[in-house]
Amino acid sequence: MSRSRNQPPGVDPKLLIKDAAKLLPEPSRRLFLRGAASLGALAVLSGCDIVDSQTSENALRVISKFNDRVQALLFDPNTLAPEYPESAITRPFPFNAYYSEDEAPDIDPEQWQLEIGGLVDNKKPWTLPELNKLPEVSQITRHVCVEGWSAIGSWQGVRFSDFLKLVGADTKAKYVWFQCAEGYSNTIDMPTALHPQTQLTLKFDHKVLPRAYGFPMKIRIPTKLGFKNPKYVTAMWVQNNDAGGYWENQGYNWFSGL
Repeated sequence: MSRSRNQPPGVDPKLLIKDAAKLLPEPSRRLFLRGAASLGALAVLSGCDIVDSQTSENALRVISKFNDRVQALLFDPNTLAPEYPESAITRPFPFNAYYSEDEAPDIDPEQWQLEIGGLVDNKKPWTLPELNKLPEVSQITRHVCVEGWSAIGSWQGVRFSDFLKLVGADTKAKYVWFQCAEGYSNTIDMPTALHPQTQLTLKFDHKVLPRAYGFPMKIRIPTKLGFKNPKYVTAMWVQNNDAGGYWENQGYNWFSGL
């Protein structure tokens, strides 16, 4: 005998369906919305009855993990994000963080070093002058924020895949984890780390990277949402365990590809 599903009190099914759909990539979003006439669609994907606000939240988390798997399978390391002319650069480029600009880390470049760890042959820390001597690449790409806005910026630095090879990183490892000066952290998958546009960024618009944008170093990943682009980076570890990240540990979609 089939068991009827009760609508959770205080939960609008239509809004819940729309929230769930936002977590899905195309074309999964269209297929999901096409078949999502009730909360049953969420229950089918999550494997549980949605009877209250807690189970509805759990269902959304399951769908978020499903989204991660689908996006990882669809990710093409050879597909480039769009690049733009200098005339398209957003000026001023916006500051964005979970703290005010006045609270952004103020790092002494003379004291700063990039710590290297994990599955790499050479764990020697790197200074800013050493990084600035490496071959430079440039890109003008769009930064897309999870909050719904976007801006185009000009970024210069070291191709991250080249840097991984330089330090003898095990590129068969699954992840690269970043620690930042303000306590932020983030983990990316190795295919994204090896993407030709993923950049160890040292400059904005051909000038020293401003404090507001992550001085002395950020990781620019134009194939990811903005919160996957860590700023004020102080350490990176190549590893096989997913160490999560500041927002991911609070329920944000882990893969967050564009």
